[in-house]
Amino acid sequence: MSATPHGIRYSAHRPVIMGRNGMVCAGHPLAAQAGISILQKGGNAVDAAIATAAALNVVEPLMSGIGGDGFIMTYRAHDPVTGHDSLRVCNGTGAAPYAATLGRYRDGIPMKGILSVSVPGILNAWLDVHGAYGSLPLSDVLAPAIALADDGFPVTHYLAAAIAGDSLLCEFPTSRAIFTRNGSGEPLRAGDILRQSDLARTLSAIAEHGRDVFYRGAIGEAIVRFSEEQGGLLTMADLNDCSARWQEPISTDYGDYTVYEAPPNSSGHILLQELNVIRQYDMAGMGFGSPESIHLMVEAKKMAFADRETYVADPDYIDVPLAGMLSAEYAEERAAAIHRERASQNVAAGDPWPHQTAPPRRTPAGVGARRRGPRTEEEDTTCFVVADRDGNAVCQLQSIQSGWGSSLVAGDTGILLNNRMTYWHLDPDHVDCLQPGKRVRHTMNPVMVFRRADDASQTGDNGSAAPARRLTYVLGTPGADCQVQSNLQVITNLVDYGMTVQEAVEAPRWKHVGDGTESTIPHTAEDRLLMESRFDPAAVRQLRAMGHPVHELDAWDGVTGREMALYIDPEIGALHGAADPRYDGYAVGY
Repeated sequence: MSATPHGIRYSAHRPVIMGRNGMVCAGHPLAAQAGISILQKGGNAVDAAIATAAALNVVEPLMSGIGGDGFIMTYRAHDPVTGHDSLRVCNGTGAAPYAATLGRYRDGIPMKGILSVSVPGILNAWLDVHGAYGSLPLSDVLAPAIALADDGFPVTHYLAAAIAGDSLLCEFPTSRAIFTRNGSGEPLRAGDILRQSDLARTLSAIAEHGRDVFYRGAIGEAIVRFSEEQGGLLTMADLNDCSARWQEPISTDYGDYTVYEAPPNSSGHILLQELNVIRQYDMAGMGFGSPESIHLMVEAKKMAFADRETYVADPDYIDVPLAGMLSAEYAEERAAAIHRERASQNVAAGDPWPHQTAPPRRTPAGVGARRRGPRTEEEDTTCFVVADRDGNAVCQLQSIQSGWGSSLVAGDTGILLNNRMTYWHLDPDHVDCLQPGKRVRHTMNPVMVFRRADDASQTGDNGSAAPARRLTYVLGTPGADCQVQSNLQVITNLVDYGMTVQEAVEAPRWKHVGDGTESTIPHTAEDRLLMESRFDPAAVRQLRAMGHPVHELDAWDGVTGREMALYIDPEIGALHGAADPRYDGYAVGY
């Protein structure tokens, strides 16, 4: 296939962005520039990631911020403690408030407003990761975001449409004062300057005083006071007891690569299960966009989501059969159940327990998760990816749940509060049923892909040889339940079809919506296969003939995810960045 002057072989509108010293791919160009500016000051990938995260709180407020939660995957090419590389996940997801009982929500969970708010956890993760691996002072790292909030920035067309589309945001007094013209209720327009002086003061206080000002001090007290005034549930006890935790990533092999994900309460296992199933087939031989390849991926998705509904929730409260779900034998068992020419209906969960090394006692029903109550917690959706010239990298997702979260700015803090409570189930028999102090199951999942080497050039903690690995791809996307579907397609684009990172994120995508497996209330939906209109019409017709309920989308519909990806050339070390053109994302390298 011939290439354009930019080296593009598949359809793509942007060139791959390349750099040698650093790369930031983020949901807004000003946030990517904030991260790059920190790298140029001598910061490392973690410093740049926290700077980008804070800047996104300002310039992409509808997606994320310190009123929400998230996951941070960090890779260090050389860990001075162990003497080799290290890969860890920092889980910054907050719990349901202690007062959030099933009785309190007997009339249901509202989609917006103060009763949709859970405990914000992402700031803990920011500060834990920066404290562990950052090289610059926190004040330097947060400075770009503080300047953007104080000085203001022009509202993009995408952001202007999002403001106008949220009536509560434009009506609620503290939110209206920020996001409408002179507080009038008229939404800010594209090109208007959005200033957030209250948020600038909050970020400045965090830069000076650290986490305690938020979780134990004046900012937290202001959030709780606002919550009480509005009839909410947050207390200082909720904030005091909130902490992030370090976790070991989970992984599976796909071709010559090992794909790493975040463990539960993330849904990262779904991507790994999908890959385990489709690797039973010759995906490369089927060709990109073929009805056969799409059919297999959709069927693998249905199976993995069915397993999530049955087995996965906060692992502090249940036993999750994770090893069984990720085992090769279980994947073969599930793949054998796929009909190659017919779409399945009402896919049931499998039984991964026999594939556990030592399965726990089962419930009387024979499958499902065993409740055991909470353990003592230990200290230890936007997506962006960062890499520095030393080979360190970060994949970070942070979210306030749906667009604009609860739509409420907490008093004079400038903080938009999340609406994460809308992920809970209220059925006492559901594995992810609401309990006070429990962390809800999340859709966010950071991804890193390593190419496996043949030699054993690294040494493990116990002195034994460990296979060498080379970080090759870092990627992720916002998009709730679409995340693990979009990531699946991008990985196959890269590994099976040889696309560049920009081609892989721009390629047409699909999203399957499954009734009873949706994360957001009411958890039910019409079963549909949503496909961007750029797919081959013949492939669409064949998928319909196979029984897939195809619904065609616009050519560039953001419902299919908004991917960020970077590639690290294993031989040269050059950094290749890509940002999804489906919204305001940009890649910046130097």
